[in-house]
Amino acid sequence: MQFSDLALSRRLERAEGHACAQFADTRRRLFPDSSSEWMQFSGAYAVFDGIGSPVTQTFGLGIFEELSGASLDVIERFFLDRGAQVDHEVSPYAGVAALSLLCSRRYQPIEISNVMYRPIEKPADDDHPNVRVHVVGPDEAQLWTDTSAKGWTHEHPELLGFFLQTTAISAAREQSPCFLAEFDGQPGAAGSLCIHKGVALFAGAASVPEMRRRGLQGALLRERMRYAFDHGCDLAMMVAAAGSDSQRNAERRGFRIAYTRIKWRLTSNDR
Repeated sequence: MQFSDLALSRRLERAEGHACAQFADTRRRLFPDSSSEWMQFSGAYAVFDGIGSPVTQTFGLGIFEELSGASLDVIERFFLDRGAQVDHEVSPYAGVAALSLLCSRRYQPIEISNVMYRPIEKPADDDHPNVRVHVVGPDEAQLWTDTSAKGWTHEHPELLGFFLQTTAISAAREQSPCFLAEFDGQPGAAGSLCIHKGVALFAGAASVPEMRRRGLQGALLRERMRYAFDHGCDLAMMVAAAGSDSQRNAERRGFRIAYTRIKWRLTSNDR
């Protein structure tokens, strides 16, 4: 049985940090003028993917090495020198001393999320003949990008340009297979995996509005689980806003909450 402890938190935070660092690398490769970059310092990933990007933050702060003011000085400068907010995703296993240090330096909490996990198991064969899920090849990358962006922006069409670029980067990222779900041959849902040292991060799943409630999300989960099993992964993870529909859907599919994580933001830039 896998318990929720510091060792688990290290694996999960490292997997997500690695995925975000890869995202920044891919953006820089596709868009050389983007200035995306990352560094690893005091055991944490610090990722800059542009001002305002949800990827621009740290992962693993305080759980690989004890957090100190000197470490924060270096990491804060990495973001402030690039004109970005200083944000940290902080596991509770960083400890009270780390949280106290953040508070003393004028950080405030801005987001709460649940990091979820479950063991990887080979799923049963699907008995839904109308649904097909497969890993997309290079010739389908644009179709996957369009399907994913359409699913994510149905309620916020003004964000279409942002999501088209973001999903295109996801499709081009290494070690991150993209999955397309079809219903009667029509693309209806898209999702991805990011794999790092036996951990499979399930991310980016969205269905286009007219194809929802047809079993596509369940099929996407099964096939990504099958892929992760076939590629030697033992642990699956998801991250969802605390109390959200995404959290409840993940729990219905066997995911458990490993811990509740807080994102902290520096509110004073006078350093």
